[in-house]
Amino acid sequence: LRGWEPPATVYGRGHRGVDLAAAPGTPVRAVAAGRVSFAGRVAGRGVVSVELDGTGDPPLRTTYEPVDASVAEGDEVTAGEPVGTVAATGFHCAAPCVHWGLLRADSYLDPLTLLPPWLLRGPPPRLLPVLGVPVPD
Repeated sequence: LRGWEPPATVYGRGHRGVDLAAAPGTPVRAVAAGRVSFAGRVAGRGVVSVELDGTGDPPLRTTYEPVDASVAEGDEVTAGEPVGTVAATGFHCAAPCVHWGLLRADSYLDPLTLLPPWLLRGPPPRLLPVLGVPVPD
């Protein structure tokens, strides 16, 4: 429903994740194996965060909201394992959705980079001319 729009500054406007259309009650699954670092409420919304295994120090962390959690802090999860269901309330989208975020420490990243390229294939890209930009050797 809405893509990642990084802010120009740390506290600037932007969209620090992606919104995926999902009906209330839809299972929310961990994108990769890891450990639940948070499962609770933030600003009235259910949130689950998972620190991903083998992603460096500090590790990558995914977030999902609004979620009715089925996991608790400290639980180990596998890729594809349900961490909860889409909550019936707490949406920030015009339609029911789940907001999926990705962070390393306090830096937000595009969560779609975790997905294999074949899953993101859309229409073929179109190259447009860029005037005034030198062509590299």
